[in-house]
Amino acid sequence: MSTTTNDREAAKPELIVSGPLTQVSAKTPRMKARWVFNTRPEGWDTYAMSEWELDRAGFADHHPHDEVSVVLDGELHIRVGDTEVVGRPGDTIRVPAGHTGYYWAPKYARMLGIYGPNPDGEDSQYLEYWEIDD
Repeated sequence: MSTTTNDREAAKPELIVSGPLTQVSAKTPRMKARWVFNTRPEGWDTYAMSEWELDRAGFADHHPHDEVSVVLDGELHIRVGDTEVVGRPGDTIRVPAGHTGYYWAPKYARMLGIYGPNPDGEDSQYLEYWEIDD
C-alpha cells in the first residue's frame, strides 16, 4: 500500500496548548470545563474531547452520541436508568448514546470526557443542575 504526501501530512501529530478550565455557565458555578477537541455544530465523524470538573455538584444530560468519562481525580457518580456506578482515578465510565446520564461529585471530581461520533450534529440536552451541600 502506498501513501501519498497528503496522507502523511494528515497523520502528523497535533499539539493542543490548553488554557485553564472555566465555568461552563453562570447557572453552573461548580462545573468547569475546557475543550481539547471541540464539537462542531454541523457534526463530527471521529470524537470530541474535553476536560471537566465538578465541585460538590451534579447535572443530567442526554446525548445522541456515546460519552466516556475517564476519572482523573476524586470520585464521580453516574446513573443511567437503574444502574449507578462510582468512578475513581483511572476508572472509565461509558454512557451509551440515546440515554440520559446523571453525573455528580459529592466532593470533587475531574475527568477527561470523550464524545463518540455525531455526524449529523444532533443536539445534546442539558436537563438539570444541582449543588451538594456539606
